[in-house]
Formats: sequence, C-alpha cells, structure tokens
Amino acid sequence: MTKKAFRGLFICAVLGALLFRVVRLDVRPIHHDEANQAVKFGDLLERGEYRFDPNDHHGPSLYYLTLPVARVAGERTLAGLDETTLRLVPALFGAGLLLLFLLFAGGLSRETVLAAAALAAVSPAMTYYSRFYIQEILLVFFLAGLVAAGWRYARTRSACWAVVAGISAGMMYATKETSVILFAGLAAALGLVLLVDRLGKRRDGIVREGGAWVWREARTRPPTAFHIALFLIAGAVTAVLFYTSFFQNPQGLADSVRAIAASFNRAGHPGFHAHPWYYYFQTLAYSKTAGGPVRSEAFLLFLAAAGGIAAFGHEAGKDGSPRFVRFVLFFTVITAAVYSFISYKTPWNILPFYLGLVLLAGNGVGLLLRISRFRLVKILILAALVPGFVNLAVQAYRANFIVHSDPANPYVYAQTSPDFLKLVAAVENIAAVSPEKKDLLIKVIAPPEETWPLPWYLRSFGRVGYWTSAEAAGNFGDAIVVIASVGNVEKVATALGDGYQQDFYGLRPDVVLALFVRRDLWDGYLKSVAPTLR
Repeated sequence: MTKKAFRGLFICAVLGALLFRVVRLDVRPIHHDEANQAVKFGDLLERGEYRFDPNDHHGPSLYYLTLPVARVAGERTLAGLDETTLRLVPALFGAGLLLLFLLFAGGLSRETVLAAAALAAVSPAMTYYSRFYIQEILLVFFLAGLVAAGWRYARTRSACWAVVAGISAGMMYATKETSVILFAGLAAALGLVLLVDRLGKRRDGIVREGGAWVWREARTRPPTAFHIALFLIAGAVTAVLFYTSFFQNPQGLADSVRAIAASFNRAGHPGFHAHPWYYYFQTLAYSKTAGGPVRSEAFLLFLAAAGGIAAFGHEAGKDGSPRFVRFVLFFTVITAAVYSFISYKTPWNILPFYLGLVLLAGNGVGLLLRISRFRLVKILILAALVPGFVNLAVQAYRANFIVHSDPANPYVYAQTSPDFLKLVAAVENIAAVSPEKKDLLIKVIAPPEETWPLPWYLRSFGRVGYWTSAEAAGNFGDAIVVIASVGNVEKVATALGDGYQQDFYGLRPDVVLALFVRRDLWDGYLKSVAPTLR
C-alpha cells in the first residue's frame, strides 16, 4: 500500500469515527452515572472547586478536561450545561484514539494500523461508550498513549518518549484508580515477551539482530536509570497535580490510594453488578432477545484470533514487529482474564482489553493480506471482509441512534428510560403555569440509587430537596411537586391526601417513580395544553 493511499483511507476512518461519535450526542437520555459526573463537574465549573471523593467516584481527569470545552461553548453554570457539551469530551477522545495508532508504526504494519483504525471507527462498543460522559474511553486513550510512547521509546531510547509515557501513565491513574490493574497487565505482558525471547534464544542458540525475537532495527537494551526516573517523575507529577486539585486539596492523593481499596472491596461485593465469568465475551460474541435481531462482534473476534495466532510467526508485514504484536496479545489475554475473573462487571469495563482485540484484529486483516501473493487474491479477500465492516457499522448505527436506550442493546446497562423524560417534561410544564415558575418547591423522596439522574434534569430549579424517607421530609404542605420512589409512595400519598394528582413513570428497567402534583396546578397545566391537544 502506498503512503498516499494509506493517508487517504486513514483520514476516511477518522472522519467516520467522528461521525459516529459527535453527531446527535443528545439523542439518548442521560445515564445516572453521567448525571453524577455532570453535577460534580458543575462545582468545578461554577466555583472552581473540586475535591476527589474516593467513595464511588473515579479520577478527576474527566472534569478538568471538560472545563476548557465548556468555556469554549460559553457555558459557565451547571444550569447552562447540556449533554452535548459534556459528551463531546469523551467523543473527541474516542475519535482521537485512532490517531494514536499511527505511533504504532514499526510495531504494526501499515495495513494493520489502517484495519485497526477502521474497526475502531465503526466498533459498536467503542462508539457507544465514546458517547458516554464517563471515564472509560479516556482511560483507553491514555492506555494507548502509554503503549505507543513505550513502543517509541523502545525504538529510539529518547528521553522525550520516556516523559510522554510517564504522563500517559499518570493520566491513566488520574482517570481511574483501577488503572493499577492495567499497569500490572502491561508489566506481566512485557515479562512474558522477555520470557519468550529467552526461550527462543535457548532453542536457536542465538538471537540475531533483525530476527523475529527482537525489535526490527536493533537489539533491545534495558532503559537507563535516568530514563526510568524521568518516567516515574512525569507519572507521579501528573497524578499529584490532578488528585490534589492542582495543590488545592493535598488530601486527594491519599484518598486516591483509599479509592483503590474501595474499588477492590466493591469487586468482592458486586451485588447487582455480579455477572458470570463469560459475560464480556458473551456480550461481544452473541446477544439476542426474543423477537430482536442477533447482535454480534464475532467478525472482530475472529480477526483478533487470527491476528493473535500470527503473533507467534516470524513475519508481521513490512514495518511490523512480531514481538510487539505478541506484547499486545499477552496484555489482551491477561487483562481479559483478570476482568473476567472479577465478579463485579459493567459492560464498559470491556474497553481496556477491547483495545487489544482491535489491534489484534487489525493484525488479522494484515495476515490475510500478507499470505496472498497475487493482487487479485488480495482484492477478493478485501471484498470478503467488507461485509463484516459494514455489519459492524450498521450495528454501531443502531446501537447509538435507534436502540440507544433499549435493554435489548447489549451495551445498554441500567439506562435511563425515555419514559423518564415525560416526568421531566411534566415538571417543566407545571413550572410554566406556576406563579413561582422555577422557584416552586420540589421534594424528592427516594433512596440515592433511585434519585439519579434527577439532580441533573432538575438543575435549573431553585428549590429542590432530597430525602430518603417520607418521615425525614417532614411537612409536605408547601410542596407543589413531590417525586417519590415506589417504596415511599404509600406514605407520601397518605401525607399529601386528595389534593394531589398522581402519575407513574419509568426511571430505568424495573425502577418506577411516582409524580405528585398539586391538583390546582395540574388542572391549570391541562387547560394550558388543551388547545395543543385538539
């Protein structure tokens, strides 16, 4: 493949990635995890305040990286924020991930890089979670940055790349404290590569420069103590800056260590999030509900298996290194095994080892093209692969724009129901006919897990209170709107009496909220919308 053809096709892949990620970012109701992140970012946006919370929160990088985007968008308050601005941050990082693949040159062949970029561009998993205001896609971006910088350092022994690798590692930790699992996976993969090298040397008697068991250009030398120090210092400084809120909260760094313990404790008590060991691979390989279509990324898994097997060959294509591909394979297998072993599972946790699957799948495409000596055969192979790429693109389109909130979508997880938006619309309409407008009093009676994402959707209202029980809320007489969980409905209804209209709305699968509205305002609302209903 010529450089010109590669550049043109790679640009098309990046543009395709952007289209899948940035178009109609507001089409899906905001998830409760997204809402939690958004409200926390609101404190940073409005008051410049951020303190890392080790309890059920991840690292600060997402919030600080959102800040310039919100500023450019002219948004200065939580009430002024919208979903598009927030989700644009992970969307851009998700598309930017493809650009990092270019740094794998010399480790992955040109065809492999292009195929991996095309797969990442249309991947249902990567596109869906690139449109989520959570930390996962940023973690994958910085993971790819660490691997790429480490690879460039291995080839050049440049102090600059050692620093970039350190910053990437620091950003991983500043994104999710559970990145320590990935650090261990990277170290284990490197150790296995060195072990395979040693076994190869014993078998052949010598490891020749330019051979399959070494980097293509030169024998591998261990990094210098100075470069190791640069890597560690860059990583530590990056993590310290973010976790201490740029030295405004020194306690934040110690809290990040506590968060690691909290995460492992949560992994041991998964509760609702407990899933069998094969959950991730089942999600990728085959998903079908009654009456629904089959959803599968088996095409990618097949190519990844082929690319993984090819890693033990002596050829990785022009400008490719079997040793680097083996490193990717070992890392993918190790991290997939660890994440599968942990009972606590959410579908977005698939992404760190999914990155490895994408790179291996790209190598699988490269393998199929390398074993074809004749141009016509290569064209036929490409023609046979096209339907697989198209199928992934169609699945990505449906997952993101058609069934974005449907539980039948394998990437939907405790997603806010579109029915919940009807509750929000009703409250907005009640406020429009209320004398107090958005200063009307709203009381929410629900446990925390059944409260979110209400704080996001009610962010523009001036008087909203949250209680976990009807008793704690006290007197309801001055409340115009009351929102209650099913467990509190009976007590709230008794306390309110007959003066309130009651309706039910779905929050997410198997979770329902009750909306109580003072009857005089409800009647006024019905009169105001009556002309539009005729």
